[in-house]
Amino acid sequence: MTILKSFLAVSGLCAALGFAVTTASAASTSYPLTIDNCGSKVTFQKAPERAIGLGQNSAEILLLLGLEGKMVGTAFWPSKVLPQLADANAKVKLLTVEFPTFESILSENPDFVAAALPSLMGPNSKVAKREDFEKVGIPTYLSPSTCLSTAVVKDQYGSRAQLWNMDLLYREIDELSQIFNVPDRGQALIADFRAREAALRSTVSKDGRKLSYVFWFSSQSPSSDAYLGGKNSASGFIADLLGGRNAITAEAEWPTLGWESIIAANPDVIVVASLDRNRWELDKPEAKIKFLTADPAVSQLPAVKNKAIVVMDGQAMNPTIRTIYGAEQVAQQLKALGLLK
Repeated sequence: MTILKSFLAVSGLCAALGFAVTTASAASTSYPLTIDNCGSKVTFQKAPERAIGLGQNSAEILLLLGLEGKMVGTAFWPSKVLPQLADANAKVKLLTVEFPTFESILSENPDFVAAALPSLMGPNSKVAKREDFEKVGIPTYLSPSTCLSTAVVKDQYGSRAQLWNMDLLYREIDELSQIFNVPDRGQALIADFRAREAALRSTVSKDGRKLSYVFWFSSQSPSSDAYLGGKNSASGFIADLLGGRNAITAEAEWPTLGWESIIAANPDVIVVASLDRNRWELDKPEAKIKFLTADPAVSQLPAVKNKAIVVMDGQAMNPTIRTIYGAEQVAQQLKALGLLK
């Protein structure tokens, strides 16, 4: 865990330095600005002054854009804020690390709400729906990366027919920077991520073979099905970025599988999530590793026997700015194990 936190801090520092030295020139926003967002047209008459970031990704993008002075609240944090954003984040009110109520959001008198997940602002959200905000005149923005179809997979997260990629994240950063009239900051941040993505693309396994990965987010208990990163999710993108493949072939964004099915998938590498929320005991990476190495059946997996178990920030399994950080964490640990060049 110390290694993981240190790596986040170093990566964050590099990102911050990259942001500082990158020069970008983009035209100032012309208002009114209309954006087509997840099937809804949203118009902004001016830059927001009292924004709320629902979900870690939305909040961290706003903070990376230097907008903490324009934020009146955040909510829903699976992991702690990026180390280099801690001071900025401390200036913004935390509504809750879990799901907020609609009333608690409205009590901050926001003039804009950005949400990272449909569970926070989708058609079946228990927090609020987009139309709830529209009725009170508050413009909203939902992460393009999570606007998925629920036609095949009926849960609120839906399924993804094609592999997620960073272009959707770059669109999100660009559009949020336009909304707040800080386009140069948005382009600088995108340039930093593009450079890091390109560097990771050169990473391949030492024997030239495509490593197969399972990304384990969490489980309610050892006997429960495991929440895994789906085939085309951000987890699948990380596997592809590192020259491998996702051993899980379900197109659901968050499939749940029993351990018999995971054993049958026989991954070369098991990536376990580190979560700070502490909702379940198996949110902790050490609890996951204890189960993997102690369970009579699972412990016989070649990945477990070969100690090819790595720890990654759980938020990186969501399609977010953390995904590139997560890929860097996995690459560093696999290089130390001699599995990547």
